[in-house]
Amino acid sequence: MENDVILDTSDSPDTPDGPQPRPQSLMLAFFGNHVLEEDDDLCVYSGSIIDVLGRVGVGEHAVRSTLTRMVNRGLLRRQREGRRMYFGLTPQATGVLHDGRTRIWKQGAVNDDWDGAWTLLGFSLPDSWKRQRHDLRSRLAWSGFGALYSGLWIAPGKRDIAGIVAELGVSAHVKIFHAQADETTDIELMIRDTWDLESIAARYVTFDKRWTAQLDAGSGDDPIGTRLRLVSEWLWTIRTDPRLPARHLPPDWPARPAQETFRRAAAQTERPAHLLARQLLDTAQLR
Repeated sequence: MENDVILDTSDSPDTPDGPQPRPQSLMLAFFGNHVLEEDDDLCVYSGSIIDVLGRVGVGEHAVRSTLTRMVNRGLLRRQREGRRMYFGLTPQATGVLHDGRTRIWKQGAVNDDWDGAWTLLGFSLPDSWKRQRHDLRSRLAWSGFGALYSGLWIAPGKRDIAGIVAELGVSAHVKIFHAQADETTDIELMIRDTWDLESIAARYVTFDKRWTAQLDAGSGDDPIGTRLRLVSEWLWTIRTDPRLPARHLPPDWPARPAQETFRRAAAQTERPAHLLARQLLDTAQLR
């Protein structure tokens, strides 16, 4: 399953209140917050899901149709308990959420420990393979790669990309290398030419400004909705950031203060959100 499709909020419209993630992204954030972090063998009553997503502006019809699509895509499973329908994670969705949790909570947005390594991927696909080319580029972008040239992509660090290439069925047309830049290479210039730093930085600035104001105002009386928006917006913020080496970025790079704001907001909302969820959510054990 393609993480860039599952977790992508890039087509979400921006509003004065920030980006509006897709219902599927919010659904996965909900299951990540209140199932994966509690017990991934739990399933949740559909009415509880409708209630929580309604707090962030997703209507009942959109919730039900999203649940159906995610079941059809193998991301959720249904379980009937009496007259009620419950939904739980499949192994596929659990894997996606574990990947997202690593990216959000463990790796972080700031790369202070880069060892000088780069991963390069070159490809040459038949002209008729337009869909495969689009899919490969999308997956590479999600995995932190930028286009050094049209058929040569690069990412900081040693990236394990072979599985994605094999999944897309393009292994015979792809070559992968791990290398270090020669001392004559201007890495700062290469980074500016390969990635849209202004766009990445703007996301961090927007997130930091919005959530600093939220912290100053307090979490309000809806910690579940606040935390759901927080995690979804942070993923929207970091999804285009390949975690470029901090020492080759501008000294005022805004990822660090934005990450500190995210972590403060996350710490402020974690306990209240989980306590309220235990009161509100109707759950059962998956069979």
